[in-house]
Amino acid sequence: MRLLPELTAENTPFWSGGERGELLIMHCNDCDHAIHPPQVICPKCLSRSVSPRAARGSGTIYTFTVNCHPWLPDLTVPYTLLTVDLDDEPGVRLTAQLVGDNQDGVAIGQRVSVTFERAAEDVWIPQFQKLSAA
Repeated sequence: MRLLPELTAENTPFWSGGERGELLIMHCNDCDHAIHPPQVICPKCLSRSVSPRAARGSGTIYTFTVNCHPWLPDLTVPYTLLTVDLDDEPGVRLTAQLVGDNQDGVAIGQRVSVTFERAAEDVWIPQFQKLSAA
């Protein structure tokens, strides 16, 4: 059983955007600052005019860890957690699970793209998969 986030007014777009294949990051409408985790007030200029915008969903692995401990009874291990610098969202890093067939050879600096897992009717969990080397 996966633990699900509590949906709030500020974070619902982030957790539900995956239904449409969109990684939604909150932005300030006044200073264009990307805000993650989502907040209702811009931490840069204190504006309350914020709204979600779709990011490309591609990025670079900043760091990662391979977890081998089954924290929950039905948790499949090992699994890899990534921290990803998003390409078009300066200063935004997401932590998410690496998915896909090729879990070997994960490295800092590798390119990844977002995908989503439907975890509940209204919750889509962002995950990343490796991009093929060109």
